[in-house]
Amino acid sequence: MTDYEVIIGLEVHAQLNTNTKVFSVSPTVFGSSPNTQVSTVCYGLPGALPVLNGEALDKAIMAGLALGCSITLFTKFDRKNYFYPDLPKGYQISQFDKPICQGGFIKYQMKGEAEPKIINLERIHLEEDAGKLIHSADSSIPNSYVDLNRAGTPLIEIVSKPELRSSDEAYMYLTTLKTILRYIQVSDCNMEEGSLRCDANVSIRPRGTTELRTRVEIKNLNSFKAVKTAIDYEVEWQKDQYARGLKFHQQTKLWDATKQQTLPMRSKEMAHDYRFFPDPDLPVIVLKQEYVDQIKTKLPELPAAKKIRFIESLGLPEYDAGVLTAEREIAEYYEQALKISGDAKKTSNWVKDEVLGIVNKENISINEFQIEATRIGGLVKLISEGKISGKIGKDVFEKMLTNKKSPEDIVSEEGLLVVTDNKEIEKIVDEVLEKNQAAVEDYRKGKDRALGSLVGQVMKESKGKADPPTVNKLLLEKLGPLPPKN
Repeated sequence: MTDYEVIIGLEVHAQLNTNTKVFSVSPTVFGSSPNTQVSTVCYGLPGALPVLNGEALDKAIMAGLALGCSITLFTKFDRKNYFYPDLPKGYQISQFDKPICQGGFIKYQMKGEAEPKIINLERIHLEEDAGKLIHSADSSIPNSYVDLNRAGTPLIEIVSKPELRSSDEAYMYLTTLKTILRYIQVSDCNMEEGSLRCDANVSIRPRGTTELRTRVEIKNLNSFKAVKTAIDYEVEWQKDQYARGLKFHQQTKLWDATKQQTLPMRSKEMAHDYRFFPDPDLPVIVLKQEYVDQIKTKLPELPAAKKIRFIESLGLPEYDAGVLTAEREIAEYYEQALKISGDAKKTSNWVKDEVLGIVNKENISINEFQIEATRIGGLVKLISEGKISGKIGKDVFEKMLTNKKSPEDIVSEEGLLVVTDNKEIEKIVDEVLEKNQAAVEDYRKGKDRALGSLVGQVMKESKGKADPPTVNKLLLEKLGPLPPKN
């Protein structure tokens, strides 16, 4: 059988999180009643003229800068002409030959590979969204309804070059892109609300050849998992077509999540089919480099740079750094906690294990988590300074989930501070040794596990408040050094 190479290019539409639409003052509130977030511009009424939303332009530029693009200083808008019921003007305002951003790249690390992968971008352009068709759920009523709330919503379309070679790479590309866009806060990237949509262009060719073959564009991909599954299905479909000596034309398909297959939608349009021409109602945009440089100063530290800093400056393991920088809000939470605790690794353990464990279980954002970063930092500080044990720390954490008290107040009110008085701890040690003669004999026979058992008993009797180093020291003084095994 022929060994094929998979060729994938992705077109990602990200909704910019502006309060109003890209060419009108209509709001962009998700979930509103149909046709309530509209104006004469959204309806495409005669005489209604578009006016560019400056914030949308700034955020498009910021996205380009974060992705390493060059910013086009002389840019314009074009009309992309096609007929569809939810496109009231009969054209979409987009960008054709002068996109706001050109070039750029996305860099990510595939598991098991030594070198990072770099996927080059073709362009990023700014455009408006279309409306939405809502079809009757009752098959006896063959009606479709048009909701223009989304019409005019600002989008950036991020077009990759066809350099992805597997569905796994596509998944990692999208994950990395989403993280960057959320870090710079130009989009919430919520796929369930349509804030991030992806179309995949897929073709295959015999390995070792360079000619691009017929490609298929897959739409209706509403999750990263759907992107991966749809690409895998389409690759196998194309292999089967070639194996049977069949040809297929360039086309657009829809992903049917129920049937788990791609289904033909229409033949694929080419650029000339859209009859692009400059929009006469919008003036060209002439930017100064100083303007772009000013936007660049607003860029936050990007996730890749932050991850490296966490590893090199804070000494965190790569895994910890990856978890903590996956979302900007998580990284900010960790750094706020660290300012209080002063212990990078212990703070990392508490945030990634205890905090994120609950966040993921409850399916909430870290901003919705019950315990503020400063209180977690205070808790870790108490543990790091030896004022409470890790076990008591877990108990204090549970109490912090149900009230707003500081960890210091909880520890003070409930008398949970570690006992460091040697005489008090020695008394408990003596009682434990008296009650656990079998463990004492095991220790004297050279069984090192017996010491751990005795330490555990002391900690239990002290309700976790005995200072562990002191407990170990006193036990060894009373038991002597561990003899060799018989």
